[in-house]
Amino acid sequence: MQYRTLGRTGIRVSPFALGAMMFSSFGNGDQDEVDQMVARALDAGINFIDTADAYGESEEMLGKALKGRRDDVVLASKFARPIGDEPNHQGGSRRWIITAVENSLRRLNTDHLDLYQMHRPDPHTDIEETLSALTDLVRSGKVRTIGSSDMPASEIVEAQWVAERRGLERFRTEQPHYSLLDRSIEREVLPVAQRYGMGTVIWSPLASGMLTGRVRRGQETDLRRTRLFAALRDERRIDAVEKFIPLAAEAELPLTHMALAFVIAHPGVTSALIGPRTMDQLDDLLAAADVRLSDELLDRIDEIVPPGTGVGRMDQEYNTPAIESAALRRRIPGERSAA
Repeated sequence: MQYRTLGRTGIRVSPFALGAMMFSSFGNGDQDEVDQMVARALDAGINFIDTADAYGESEEMLGKALKGRRDDVVLASKFARPIGDEPNHQGGSRRWIITAVENSLRRLNTDHLDLYQMHRPDPHTDIEETLSALTDLVRSGKVRTIGSSDMPASEIVEAQWVAERRGLERFRTEQPHYSLLDRSIEREVLPVAQRYGMGTVIWSPLASGMLTGRVRRGQETDLRRTRLFAALRDERRIDAVEKFIPLAAEAELPLTHMALAFVIAHPGVTSALIGPRTMDQLDDLLAAADVRLSDELLDRIDEIVPPGTGVGRMDQEYNTPAIESAALRRRIPGERSAA
């Protein structure tokens, strides 16, 4: 692995990070196999592991798998997604952050997190409140550095300005989604992250499994999530996949390898999360570490999905209130005409 610096933190991380979302009852609940997968990833040179409190049993299973090797790992977790039905067990309030970090530390069996990330923006909480609580965690030693996830570029800038004005810790990383099918972050998010010296950790570089080649036009698939997520049935996305498959074959690459190599080739990307469920999947993804795409191949990728654009939308993609709420997108009926 050729390690990269995580923004300006001075922390060196592998270009592939192990995403632990599948280490749970809805993915792989076999602790022995999870132990073996974590050991295999670390032995291959991966030193960066990402999880979240919203990933079921992931933190607990990961804590057990890291026993005796915690100091070898840059360990990241996240907060803000709803945990249960209690309305205050979510978001970016000081009340929840202080509780959430203690819960994560207990489950992970560690006394600190190397990176603690806000899983989604919280439009109901002042960003100063969130940064103030996170600053206290950094100063207490429970968290080494902090980051955001799925933040629009404008909110990244706002958070940076608030941190500077108030003398607070600033977000040092951003975790956006990015893939051959989803390139919109090239337009603003990645340039803004680069401007502020933020590291970027990419989630879903395989577009929720669409870039594994298991979702094809007119064919049955064994990918279970196709019934849950509309994006996996989106004809426009399937059309693009059908163009990428022969392009990867022409380059003598598995589609998964081309997809991963594409993401980490961007100069604004620090690391890409691989989220295997089985050891076979992990071995396949690790084999992509040696892949380097040529300028010619990158140009041909650009012809299928142009830079700064995307094909459809992922179901898990964060929508700002201005997009999510119809009431914020439509004038009242009496004011909708020019007359």
